Formats: sequence, structure tokens, C-alpha cells
Amino acid sequence: MSEALRIRSGPFGRVALLDMDRSLVRHAHPHCHVLLKVEGADTQFEVADRITALTDESAVLIDAWTPHSYVHRPGAPRTVLLALYIEPTWLGEFRANWTASAGAGFFRTPNGSITPEIRRMSRDLAESMVHAPGALKEHEAMLASLMIAVVERFSAWREVKPGLREAALSSGVDYRIARAIRLMRDRTWLHGSMNQLARESGMSRANFFRVFERETGLTPRIYMNTMRVEQAVAQAVDQETPFSAMAGELGFSSPGHFTRFFAGHTGVPPSRFRQVVRLGENETPG
Repeated sequence: MSEALRIRSGPFGRVALLDMDRSLVRHAHPHCHVLLKVEGADTQFEVADRITALTDESAVLIDAWTPHSYVHRPGAPRTVLLALYIEPTWLGEFRANWTASAGAGFFRTPNGSITPEIRRMSRDLAESMVHAPGALKEHEAMLASLMIAVVERFSAWREVKPGLREAALSSGVDYRIARAIRLMRDRTWLHGSMNQLARESGMSRANFFRVFERETGLTPRIYMNTMRVEQAVAQAVDQETPFSAMAGELGFSSPGHFTRFFAGHTGVPPSRFRQVVRLGENETPG
């Protein structure tokens, strides 16, 4: 079973130190997503149907809304990795057009050779999260330095403009799919079926799935599940909502189904996620 060793959450998004020993389903995030190996075995992710290595020498770099998965081979050694889920608005505080991390094309490739400095900074952040869980300001400052180095090395940010995804959704996407996306972002639709969504979009189910994936690069189900995961993570971090109630709010038929869904997307059950993300909240750094 995978283990969340530490999780930090804040205006930057979130950072998770994960000891990976289980697969993750095909999923996406509304953030740019960076994976850095800290220790253990080399491993690999599938990013948009491309196998991408995560090693001591290379990072995995995933644009927002890009589908990806992790398949852990039975019996394979464990990998401890730093998983960064970075909010575009936070990145935009460093350079205005780094908000383009909200869309496709921010990273040049899904894999890149890291520098010794990036390796050192990722290790330092992981060690601080473990040994000084209450040093929240220190963690954010370390994350800022790390992300600046990552973006400067791997991003095509000089060639992109801010808000690419939002501009595309408002003008370039089929109006029926744009309507479906607006409905999906309304929490009441977390209970809705794909059949209902197709009807509201004025399309047959088969055509809806085909056009949605053509326009967005994601299936409607993965897009909807992204909304669900982000809502679940937000509630696990900021609220005391019982997980049984959360399961019902997010349209799951049982708490067990919700727990499996959450673990399949984040690597750990929701109860463990909430426990770890709150480590150090009431501590004062020494």
C-alpha cells in the first residue's frame, strides 16, 4: 500500500511526499504537475500515452489537464517521490505569464534532465517536510525556489500567453462541449450521469464522448472525476466533513466506493490524506 509521508497545502496548491507502492488510475489535474524522485527505485509514468521515466536524473513534467497514470509492477521496489500540484495564480506572482501553466504547452516535453541544483532543492524540501513539519513558511519558500528553477529549465513560458486554456474554452471549443464543461464545474452535476450531460449538450452519448475528447484531450469521465477529486481534496484539507457525508455529496453510492476512488487518484485513502496534510499545523518551528 502506498503511503503519504507528508502533504503540504496552501495558496501554491499542494506538495505530497509519497512512498509509492500502488498504481494510480488514469487521471488529470487542473494544475501543472511535477514529479521528482527523492529516493528508492527508478520508476515510470504514462503521460498522454507516452511512457516517461522518473529517475535520479530526470523529472516527469505534466501540463494541466493532461491525462496520466502510474502502473506499479507487482513486486517492484518502492519509490519515494515529491509530487507538486501547482496553482497557476501562485506561479503568476513570479511572472505574469506563468499563469499559462493552467493550459497545454507549458512544459516543452513530459520528461527532462534535472540539474544537481534541482535535485538538491527537491531533497531539501522533502527533508524539511519530514523533520520540520511545522515550518510551513519555510516549505513555501523552498517550493518557490524549486518551481522557479523547474519552470526556467523546462517551460516554454517565453513563447506562451497567460490564460490559454480559458481563452480556448471561451472561444475555440465546440459550444456544446463548452456548455458541458460549465455544467461539470457546477457541483450539482457531480451527481449527474454522462447520459444526462450528453442530453443537456444536445448530443447522443457516443457523439458527446467523441467530440468531448477531440476538443479537450480528455474523456468526459476523466474531466468529471478531476472535479470530484479536487473538491474532495479541498474538503479533506479545510473542513471536518465526515467522509461518509462527503461521499454522498460527491455522488458516490457508498463510502467504500468513495475511498477507493480517492486512493486510486491520490495514492492514499482520504482519512490518511487528512491526517497527514494537517501534520505540523499547530506546531511552531524550533
